[in-house]
Amino acid sequence: MRRAIPALLVTALALTPGLAAADTLRMECAPSKQGRQFCEYIKQKFEAQTGHTLKFIDLPSASNEKLSLFQQLFAAKDSDAIDLFQADTVWIGVLNKHLLDLTDSVSDIRNDFFPAAMQNDVVNGRVKAIPAYMDAGAMFYRKDLLAKYGEKPPVTWTELTRIATHIQQNERESGHKNFWGLVFQGKAYEGLTCNALEWIASQQGGSIIDSAGNITVNNPRAAQALDMAAGWMGKIVPPGALGYMEEESRSLFQNGDALFMRNWPYAYTLAEDRSSAIRGKIGVMPLPASEEGTSVSAMGGWHWAVSAYTKNPQAAIALLKLVSSAESQKKTLALLGWTPSRTALYDDPAVLEQAPYLSDFKSIFLLAQPRPATQTRRQYAQVSKAIYNATYNVLRGDTDGATAVAGLQQRLERIKARGWR
Repeated sequence: MRRAIPALLVTALALTPGLAAADTLRMECAPSKQGRQFCEYIKQKFEAQTGHTLKFIDLPSASNEKLSLFQQLFAAKDSDAIDLFQADTVWIGVLNKHLLDLTDSVSDIRNDFFPAAMQNDVVNGRVKAIPAYMDAGAMFYRKDLLAKYGEKPPVTWTELTRIATHIQQNERESGHKNFWGLVFQGKAYEGLTCNALEWIASQQGGSIIDSAGNITVNNPRAAQALDMAAGWMGKIVPPGALGYMEEESRSLFQNGDALFMRNWPYAYTLAEDRSSAIRGKIGVMPLPASEEGTSVSAMGGWHWAVSAYTKNPQAAIALLKLVSSAESQKKTLALLGWTPSRTALYDDPAVLEQAPYLSDFKSIFLLAQPRPATQTRRQYAQVSKAIYNATYNVLRGDTDGATAVAGLQQRLERIKARGWR
């Protein structure tokens, strides 16, 4: 039920210096039962604290449809459409000019979030969003099988390859004929861009495009990383992985048919479900690296942003701070399973009692690296397509790493042309 704002309160707000008259703000709300519960929780708090009214907006569930809708609304500078919404990690640069500048308003809280997530939300030195929840690539593994064969979780890709080969061979000889050492997302889509970034960056091959917008992919270590992944295909990775997205990878792993799986944190809670064949047998760790490199996880997740066309920026910022508070993030963890973006919550006893597995993810999120979306702005979709197509061609055996990164460098230079825009 929406609570009406008393007329006396409206009058008081209007007459009080520095305060705007009561207004109606519009916030995106997840359509699920749990999403509605969270929104009602925010509504009660926001209206009680500010005297404003909060309404909820339903948006398309498909990411591309949602972005298309925002682009239409913002092109029209529609101030009545929405005030607060969630933007995908890779949208901040795309929507930059349509997002309210939060730099001064959030200076008191910006250090409370994982550094990589906040870095993703800064465009040309200005803060344009606040992380809503975290997501980053992780390596899942079968604890029971590593113990069975006397192995420890691998730190390097070389170790992972050896262990996967060893255990796959032994499991097949024991009668598990369709067992594989590793699965990941190998289809030509955004998920493969994330995998490619992780392979290349963890082997000191750079970030494909650096934070200043320079294209750096044409180097021997980047080529070596792609060749390494291609060497797994058909040996420890099923050939069918060239068509795998997240769910296909998870299905094979959760059925007990793989030793290692690269995926996102959501897969952990599903694999620990009572119906899971591998419940209680799952470990999670940072992704491996080369002997000289460091683990890198591609960052996912969503971020709270305010429309630049909001009629009441002060109230919208107050709402933003409310939904991204520690208490609100505890609420979304309990209701929606969203992994918090506030670093301190990973050491909060109450949070860890509710979700003990989060202790394993803190180190992974600290190693997260944004995709090159903020710096490439509206051209990111073209950039990502070029990355995943080049990577896919190597995995499929159509070309080698050196040829692929040289061609990718040229392709990205053409997309950039006179500058990212």
